[in-house]
Amino acid sequence: MQLQDRNYQIQGVDVLAIADQFGLPLYVYDADKIIEKIGLLRSSFAGVNLKIKYAAKALTNISILKLMRQQGVEMDSVSVNEARMGMLAGFEPSQIMFTPSGVSFDEIREAIDLGLQLNVDSLSLLEWVGQHYGSSVPVSIRINPHISEGGNIKISTGHADSKFGISILQRPDIRAIVEKYQIAVVGLHIHTGSDFKNADAFLRGADVLFDLASDYPNLKFIDFGSGFKVAYKEGDHITDVADLGRKVSAAFQGFCQQYGRELELWFEPGKFLVSESGHLLVQTNIVKENLTRTFVAVDSGLNHLIRPMMYDAYHDIKNVSNPSGDTKTYTVVGYICETDTFATDRPLPEVRPGDVLSFENAGAYGFSMASNYNARFRPAEVLVYDGAPYLIRQRETFDDLLRGQVDVPVLNSEIIEQQV
Repeated sequence: MQLQDRNYQIQGVDVLAIADQFGLPLYVYDADKIIEKIGLLRSSFAGVNLKIKYAAKALTNISILKLMRQQGVEMDSVSVNEARMGMLAGFEPSQIMFTPSGVSFDEIREAIDLGLQLNVDSLSLLEWVGQHYGSSVPVSIRINPHISEGGNIKISTGHADSKFGISILQRPDIRAIVEKYQIAVVGLHIHTGSDFKNADAFLRGADVLFDLASDYPNLKFIDFGSGFKVAYKEGDHITDVADLGRKVSAAFQGFCQQYGRELELWFEPGKFLVSESGHLLVQTNIVKENLTRTFVAVDSGLNHLIRPMMYDAYHDIKNVSNPSGDTKTYTVVGYICETDTFATDRPLPEVRPGDVLSFENAGAYGFSMASNYNARFRPAEVLVYDGAPYLIRQRETFDDLLRGQVDVPVLNSEIIEQQV
């Protein structure tokens, strides 16, 4: 995407025109960027039997799921409700990996009844599956490889203290339960977190899974999860996906030869596929000059994009209305009654009340983590597809805030004055 004078465009569509048509605040997604990322993954792993499983938790809008399915991408879910959304989008249950983390056995039973591919991440769950289903339900096993590498500790999942997966040190326990109940193990899974800059972490994880595979002769796939780093600002180091593809593919091909047959290689990208496609458009309410800094207050906050507050995540900000203005330094904040700072001391073209700003790289974990905190509405969502913007989620209304609340009649009586 390119900024040309006063005309910031997505697929040739003026962003300000989109803002005028659908109102603000607004999430806008570029379908071409998602398709580009899918193509990059496929071309990077051209030499293996690759399956891409979109990690739907990043952005679960059903139109995004339909776009993924249209592009031949399958799905990874972490809840039965995500899986049900995928099925509404047209995915077959067998195309959906279900990787729970500490959920109830009732939800596991529901997932099995739906026909999802169950990914087991605890010894207790493995035991339960064996007790109730024996060899009738094929499972994959999520391994914690004790690999600590990558970005923010809050999104790092493969270290020894992580709640995710079964420790590789419990390998004998896994095998004992599998043999006791004759559980059908069809896949091995690893996901060590996000923001890996090179192939080393994947190759170290590959060594763990390739060695473990010798315990299970009937595997169909090896699943490396995801963790590809995307750029959030100029000069950011990103994962070299082409280099990753060459190295991991070569290692995987060597493993398959040793294993005796070709398996499928799975990845579960979420942020990598949708992050750069997303833009959160907001309007400037107030420009407030204090003694120490100048604040830009916008009509959004941590209720719409919590990543900067939760992960200290950096999001580039563009002044869509005044891109050629003189550069000044601003602290961009939200309208929530909490400290919801999007950016501190950020140089931007002069911002005036009413200006439209765009928070970039907002496609992943933006709307999907949004809330109604402070009784605020969640924004609308728009997908730009084939050069035209389409509304894919309506803006919430006051009725949406009240939906599900129950009026208790006894509380409707007049206030009774206390007797002194």
